[in-house]
Amino acid sequence: MRLGVNIDHIATLREARQGMEPEPAFAALIAENNGADSIVAHLREDRRHIKENDLYILKAIVRSRLNLEMSISPEIVKIACKVKPDQATLVPERRQELTTEGGLDVADNFIGVKKAVDKLETAGIEVSLFIDPIKLQIKSAKRTGAKMVELHTGSYANAVNKKQENKYLVGLKSAVAFAKSIGLTVFAGHGLNYNNVSKIAKIGGIEELNIGHSIISRAVFVGLGKAVKEMKTLING
Repeated sequence: MRLGVNIDHIATLREARQGMEPEPAFAALIAENNGADSIVAHLREDRRHIKENDLYILKAIVRSRLNLEMSISPEIVKIACKVKPDQATLVPERRQELTTEGGLDVADNFIGVKKAVDKLETAGIEVSLFIDPIKLQIKSAKRTGAKMVELHTGSYANAVNKKQENKYLVGLKSAVAFAKSIGLTVFAGHGLNYNNVSKIAKIGGIEELNIGHSIISRAVFVGLGKAVKEMKTLING
């Protein structure tokens, strides 16, 4: 199973002092050298961490795959088409949220999502939609023409007991199977950490897990290289 490492919070630390360090590009290189299969960065509309210039640097130096998380805002879509990351993952975005709080509602925003998908794919960028693991959203994602979905694992990660965790785990397994059955490539992520990732990694059909906060948090204590290696070992059993 592949591991995508989100480096947003390297930029969050940099922006705490509005300085030059730590540099997200260095984090990307360290992550790749220690097993990351892709580098994930989210260009938010409020530019709270990653900036446009970071994307151009990452595009130039990332040797694996650059996965740009982004809203369907026309401004952000235009930037993505200029940067040309290997992949764009469309996510919902609210200015007030601390992090992405749920999946993109493709069903209720179909026209806007499809417009973004079409523009990105025309620019040669592969598109994934970050959605909740329910059939309505998976079917709607397929209709947009996107070839990939990333299933939101937040409900599983935030479960308050084993019964609830098992319920969400069953739901994720069902969603993966359905998405695969209609021809979609399946990724997963959000809220995954060193304690809960193993069960998700055992779900057949998921090709990549995208993880950021937990890896960067562990890196404070053990170093980024070791944190990435440890996560890669966990997801590969």
